[in-house]
Amino acid sequence: MFSDLDESLRNLLKAEIPIANGEVEIAFEQPTREWSARLSRPTLNLFLYDLRENATLRQHGWERLSPPRDGMSAQKRSPYRVDCFYLLTAWANDPGDEHRLLSRAMLALLRNPILPEAHLQGRMQAHPFKVPLRIGDPETLTNPSDLWSALDNDLRPALVCQTTVALDPWEPVSGPVVRTLQVQAGQSRRPSGGALDTPEASPLTFIGGTVREGSPEGAPLAGVRVSVAGRGLAAVTNEGGEFVLGSLPQGRYVLTASIEGRETQREVEIPGSGYDLIISSGK
Repeated sequence: MFSDLDESLRNLLKAEIPIANGEVEIAFEQPTREWSARLSRPTLNLFLYDLRENATLRQHGWERLSPPRDGMSAQKRSPYRVDCFYLLTAWANDPGDEHRLLSRAMLALLRNPILPEAHLQGRMQAHPFKVPLRIGDPETLTNPSDLWSALDNDLRPALVCQTTVALDPWEPVSGPVVRTLQVQAGQSRRPSGGALDTPEASPLTFIGGTVREGSPEGAPLAGVRVSVAGRGLAAVTNEGGEFVLGSLPQGRYVLTASIEGRETQREVEIPGSGYDLIISSGK
């Protein structure tokens, strides 16, 4: 992933500066004194010097990969988001050339706060999120002299280019679609012997289903209001036509689904095997 990110940044700089006929080299080497002594032509260097998980974008949820089919569903955990910090420097025999090259690179990155899809390479082409580019944040490199000392090189003008990529270590998981979730709550009794026995609990159940148009194989309907008669419970279906209602004690209920003057009802039992609803197409 990181090598593909390097090539994506290379493509962006070559197109935006522009760089033709190899007149300027774009490198991703550690800018040590030994490396800089070997340079024979003007060079832009992007050294990946730090990686950190982005805790602000951290998600521990699950993502559905496709709509449920034949009672089965596939899902996967959300990917990690990692901040990548590049040290951008320019190298040339003349300081004026260095400054011009560095300013052009900075302007090119500022013009593109999002890495354009046209420049993405390799696995970056299938990246699930937009790739941001942030330049010159004063909080990213507070002691540049320490970094240059560690690189055993002289202090020189540099910019920090920060971007965020997704790393996905998870494999998809398949399983049956969950239609009910049951919660039990109650107060435990303590007999005279001192041991706790089984709680006296009343099970409460959450139910879920899908509203479709015309038939069980019809398209899922979003924005449908689904309610439980006599219980004061209602929900609106999401983009996949799905709804969740609860909590409800065991028993028989009537579900009502309505949208744009169309309505359907279905009697269900909790616990049960399914709570999907079909609304006529209205044609």
